[in-house]
Amino acid sequence: MTDTIAAISTAFGEAAISVLRVSGPEAVRVGDNIFRGKSPVPELSPRMQHLGRIVDANDATVDSVLLTVFRGPASYTGEDMVEISCHGGVLVTRRIYELLLANGARAAEPGEFTQRAFLNGKLDLTQAEAVMDLIHAQSELALQAASQQLEGRLGHTAEQMREDLIHLLAHLEAYIDFPEEDIDPDTGDAMLKRMEALQSTLRSLLDTAEHGRILRSGARTVICGEPNVGKSSLLNLLTGFERAIVSPQAGTTRDTIEEVLHIHGLPFRLVDTAGLRQHTSDFIEQHGMERTRKELAQADVILEVVDGSKPQAEAHRVPIPAGREKAHVVILNKADLGIHDSWSSAPAVALSCASAQGVEALRNAMRDAVWSGAVSGNAQLVAINARHKACFERAAAALREAAETFRAGTGTEFVALHVREAMQSIGEVTGRVDVEEVLGAIFSTFCIGK
Repeated sequence: MTDTIAAISTAFGEAAISVLRVSGPEAVRVGDNIFRGKSPVPELSPRMQHLGRIVDANDATVDSVLLTVFRGPASYTGEDMVEISCHGGVLVTRRIYELLLANGARAAEPGEFTQRAFLNGKLDLTQAEAVMDLIHAQSELALQAASQQLEGRLGHTAEQMREDLIHLLAHLEAYIDFPEEDIDPDTGDAMLKRMEALQSTLRSLLDTAEHGRILRSGARTVICGEPNVGKSSLLNLLTGFERAIVSPQAGTTRDTIEEVLHIHGLPFRLVDTAGLRQHTSDFIEQHGMERTRKELAQADVILEVVDGSKPQAEAHRVPIPAGREKAHVVILNKADLGIHDSWSSAPAVALSCASAQGVEALRNAMRDAVWSGAVSGNAQLVAINARHKACFERAAAALREAAETFRAGTGTEFVALHVREAMQSIGEVTGRVDVEEVLGAIFSTFCIGK
């Protein structure tokens, strides 16, 4: 934190402009060493762009730039910062970066600017993580969820739960540590209701973990079925271009083919697989079928394509792995030829890859397979990641233990121990784990030593 760091903030390659950042106690001095404008950098008005030149050690001009000064703590990192917008050539950007390093800055580590923002209290951990989610967002919903997390929605919810636990723990520990003050703990029913309310909030947050994974990574969607039922045609229909070879010859697809698309704002990773049939002497096709089975085992959504124009008894169905029933969508292809009566009671989507008949119904079925409820562009999204999930799961388990211990009457000390564990687990979500706040709540709320 005592170093001054520098980095090229824009992506590598040629562009209209490039942006370089400097942050730390010597940021203004480093900028002043290489910038020539109407005034020295220390005298420039903050948060305003100033035109000038970047010069080398011989005072030769490297580039005309715009420089902006941000004085801490009113900056992204909370420190003094300088941002330089130069022309976007690879060579000129690299030259300015080298001048920054030569004048006292060091190369920033990955994520170090955001890390400093967290350490200086500008962001909590959920907001810091949201920065990368925002950068890597692949769909409108992913962008929306990342934006709301960056605004602090998840952090605010976690912080509110942590504060509730601090007050709950304050009641318990005051009763344990200061019995002579005649401080009554919450009544049993009220105490349990507070724990149950927190557990309910935790369950709601944990329910968003799968949504978060889908938004960040995409739903792995495997297209499977017998050879020649239209799997590759379905891939081409959904992607909107000829991604896979379509042929009347069975066994054309030997390997898996992947493509990403967005449906109702959700990312889907489509995987076209080799057709499954009972017997084949082709070694390569056998290997492709084995890959299909492996893909089925890890799929989020299974799109099983069958020839709907033929009787159901003639279809060789794909064995669906246990636990994948909800995400299993049966597609009756060749609906333009007419769906056979034997399929009338089957839960399936009628589709024609040739005419695109039924494609919207299929899109809705795919959405419903991975997302509970309607997908709204105005929804207040909370989508926790794997780290948040682990923290919330530990907190939920600790609260269950606290409630069970309380009901059993084992001892207030053990209840307090579990409540403290829950509080610390939730504090890890935002990066705030401060035991001293419990003591502050005790003394301020109960006026110990009056």
